[in-house]
Amino acid sequence: MDRVQAMATFLVVVETGGFASAARRLKVSPSVVTRAVSELEERLGVRLLTRTTRSVRVTEAGMSYAESCRRILVDIEEADNAAAGAHAMPRGQLTVTSSVNFGCMYVSPIARNYLSQFPAVEINCWFVDRMVNLVDEGVDVAIRIGVLPDSSLQAIKVGQVREVLCASPTYLRQRGTPTRPEDLSQHVVIAATGITPTPEWKFRDGSKSATVRLQPRFTTTMNEAAAECAVAGFGITRLPLYQIAQGVKEGSLALLLEDFERPAVPIHVVHREGRRGTPKVRTFIDMAVEALRNDLDLQ
Repeated sequence: MDRVQAMATFLVVVETGGFASAARRLKVSPSVVTRAVSELEERLGVRLLTRTTRSVRVTEAGMSYAESCRRILVDIEEADNAAAGAHAMPRGQLTVTSSVNFGCMYVSPIARNYLSQFPAVEINCWFVDRMVNLVDEGVDVAIRIGVLPDSSLQAIKVGQVREVLCASPTYLRQRGTPTRPEDLSQHVVIAATGITPTPEWKFRDGSKSATVRLQPRFTTTMNEAAAECAVAGFGITRLPLYQIAQGVKEGSLALLLEDFERPAVPIHVVHREGRRGTPKVRTFIDMAVEALRNDLDLQ
């Protein structure tokens, strides 16, 4: 196996966490993957991976080498694209990440549409509720909600998300409608810990911020469960608007205390490639940016 192919194989082992999983992704036998990594280690004279019967761990030297391999392989791909022309057909594997709920609702449809247009591309979607390191974990594109930390990554703003209070009309007829945040102490509260990890909600009262401590009757780690509970008339919850927009349109949920909402948080499409990005990344970003900017539920 030539050195470039061995580097690419080693990176897949690092990204998938094992020889068998790497072999499945590459559609080769595990022995081919093992031999490629062994040849690299023999040529370099260092241990890149620590193998046990249950797991494969990347050594410190392996982590450093993996990062160098990523840069080299990106440079090679960019050189190929430059030689083939700016309009070369997108091809290869594309890895995209976002939070679980947002990914299921918005990123998955974009990915399906993209795959229908570009049959030579395979997409691997990582929908996880954590901050994925694009460089270290070999991810091409991330859709992130919230204020971004300073970094060398490229970011394109595509919209914003309001966190809103809502309840069903049935509940409000029975219990009344709160007019100020402090009125919530007299209401049944449904807490979605994915949005509110502490038992208090923050509001904006003019130029000041206000905090209301809560005693939720129902607490869940799933936003969908909180929304269903609110629709059923159990109480008041706080969720991203995009998750309950359909219920608001249909009238099964009503928005509350809108004058006291905190500022909306931005949504960005984030990537690690510059102007000479590969065709598969450029075309996916273009499609994602257009689709997300045109979705009224994200404004």
